[in-house]
Amino acid sequence: MTPWSPKLGAWPGKADMELVTTIPEVRQRLDAVRREGGTVGLVPTMGYLHEGHASLMASAVADNDFTMVTIFVNPLQFAAGEDLESYPRDLDRDLEICVAEGVDLVLAPSVDEMYPTSIETTVTVDRIARLLEGGSRPEHFAGVATVVAKLFSIAGSCRSYFGAKDWQQVAVVRKMAHDLSMPVEVVSCPIVREHDGLAMSSRNVYLTPDERIQAPALRRALDAGLTAIASGERDPTSVEAAMAAVIADASRATLDYVAAVQADTLTADALLHGEVRLLLAVHFGRTRLIDNDGTVIL
Repeated sequence: MTPWSPKLGAWPGKADMELVTTIPEVRQRLDAVRREGGTVGLVPTMGYLHEGHASLMASAVADNDFTMVTIFVNPLQFAAGEDLESYPRDLDRDLEICVAEGVDLVLAPSVDEMYPTSIETTVTVDRIARLLEGGSRPEHFAGVATVVAKLFSIAGSCRSYFGAKDWQQVAVVRKMAHDLSMPVEVVSCPIVREHDGLAMSSRNVYLTPDERIQAPALRRALDAGLTAIASGERDPTSVEAAMAAVIADASRATLDYVAAVQADTLTADALLHGEVRLLLAVHFGRTRLIDNDGTVIL
């Protein structure tokens, strides 16, 4: 296990950040941290890191004695025809960002390291994973839950940090960790946005210039739903209609789903109440973007 050094000169942060590619090395290192009384922060990613990921790392570094980032494009969460092969990758750039954020260790395993044999065991979170994203991408959350369960098993007792941009993913992972009594605290961190409100995502690079101009319609649609609620609307169907109307005005956008739901269950009662989450998924050409925001109704 040797320190990683950038190709060009010295970078700010921890010059002795470790890059490892095997599971036994990680377990040995994290067990040593905990034996010495240290706490561990885990930031799972698929790489091609941006400021949103950096904010997760910053939270993990601030909260814990030792922070590990994982960089692994997980094939289990991609359905046939999705963008597994073309998913953006830039490991050297990712490592530079990790160094700058003060990360202690990066696990960047191969597919064979993570899945050395054919996978016959998968993790399924039933009800909550069948909604919304689960309806559009039926295999997705089984792939997410399986790889995250494996990462939690590798890391052991820790805090793990996820961006709130994929609110349903946070809910699925929290439910899984709770139901399986995993020694992991799942921490949700705020969405980081571009100057025009578009949520940061590794997939934003797929957008054409015209699509990128229209993509902030997701933020505007969320704002329309929040405005309706602030004006007294409690019917989820009416709130969803206000959001969908904004997307309909974007000529290059195709709505996948829009939802006004209770934040904890991701389902809608007859009238919205308590903590509410607005979620949507939209296609711009071959690029599928998700976003969400929330409010509390007193």
